Amino acid sequence: MTGDKHIFTWEDPFLLDNQLTEEERIVRDMARRFGEERLMPLILEWNRNEEFDRDIMREFGELGFLGGVLDGYGCPGLGHVAYGLLCRELERVDTAFRSAVGVQSGLAMGAIHSYGSEEQKQKFLPKMASGEHIGCFGLTEPDHGSDPSGMKSRARKDGNGYRLNGNKTWITNAPIADILVIWVKDEDEKFGGFILERSMEGLRTPKIQGKFGARASSTGQVVMENVFVPEKNRLVQVKGLGAALSCLGRARFGISWGAMGAAEYCW
Repeated sequence: MTGDKHIFTWEDPFLLDNQLTEEERIVRDMARRFGEERLMPLILEWNRNEEFDRDIMREFGELGFLGGVLDGYGCPGLGHVAYGLLCRELERVDTAFRSAVGVQSGLAMGAIHSYGSEEQKQKFLPKMASGEHIGCFGLTEPDHGSDPSGMKSRARKDGNGYRLNGNKTWITNAPIADILVIWVKDEDEKFGGFILERSMEGLRTPKIQGKFGARASSTGQVVMENVFVPEKNRLVQVKGLGAALSCLGRARFGISWGAMGAAEYCW
């Protein structure tokens, strides 16, 4: 307005801080302090050596970082803005930390929370929220990265379960995952989701080495060779590819906040 003098604030051009609730500020400040004091001293060597120590996930769990906006089952039930601020602060340090938390929370846990049975939620989510168990989300394939509808991985009915065969690639957390949410087609070309566990025979998760970006992130393949998955591990609420895509939408929310954190740190 005429006569008013507005001073542009480079550190907060949209005056976001003025719009935050007290709870959101607490989450942001805690995440920033943890990032500066605990994560920043780690990332140089982790990035240099392409390593990610899974024990850091337990620390994330203790702080209530895992599970994001999910409620119940030991999840923190954060508001969306608070979760976004958390992702922003983690990526200010390195995308490896935001990726690990985002895949655990929005993809692996999110899929089970949205499409799993009550038994599956009770069994898997509490240990994932604490960081005791790490999850990954296997959708992308070597020949069908941006076109999941063309996936070749298959589930064949076998008694009281299924036999899964196929390959997934560029899967964050795969080399260290205990719980793997995997998407495949059945014999009728219908999409389905399954919860695989590390101990299942025929399951391998080789690490992808020599990356030029996101070097500290634990990225790998998921190789399934006639892996038997019991019926109780099928995501019963899945009604097609839309289920997997809805999980990706959740993950992109955190990614967008993370991108802002990385840009701000560079600036």
